[in-house]
Amino acid sequence: MSDGVDGRKRATLRRFAALGAAPLAAAGSAAAAPDEDANETREAIQGYVATTPGAHFSKLRDDLRLGTGETQHHLRKLEETGAVESMKDGDYRRFFPAGRFDAVDKRALGYLRRETPRGLVLALLRDPDATGAAVADELGVSRPTISAAAADLADAGLLTREGGYALREPERLITLVVRHAESFGPDAVAFADAAADYVRYDP
Repeated sequence: MSDGVDGRKRATLRRFAALGAAPLAAAGSAAAAPDEDANETREAIQGYVATTPGAHFSKLRDDLRLGTGETQHHLRKLEETGAVESMKDGDYRRFFPAGRFDAVDKRALGYLRRETPRGLVLALLRDPDATGAAVADELGVSRPTISAAAADLADAGLLTREGGYALREPERLITLVVRHAESFGPDAVAFADAAADYVRYDP
């Protein structure tokens, strides 16, 4: 690995490690010892998982610029110590900070990490009466694509399809989107910025 690539990797790890549980070695110190490297990597993974809950293995590995074996090793150690937990989601394994989310939250976060289901959820949060055709036009995808996403969300218990589409627990979904908006991307950030407009109080 070249010095430039290694430097970018270390900068990425340090940024996320600042969000992890344990303190880092001083940034200006000499090259870290192997144990310090391992601790820094695990702290970075913890910080990443805390800010990007529901990220799957490949995204975590790529965003932190880690190798596959390296990522597997540290995630296994973090799961063994109870710092991180994971859930199988189809072809993916998704990672979460331990003890923070229930099963419904985890399913919801998994779908919010997928572009089309997230777009459908956000569209229905903005306009609960939106039709599948309208959402397809808004997202620039086909109607069958929206129908497939809706079927997946329904199977996960997050949406009903009786007489149109309706989210089962919109308040829960709003909370997850707003709390982790930056990790979902610009569409979620824009929604979070205007979230007060979608919260209705009806005493």
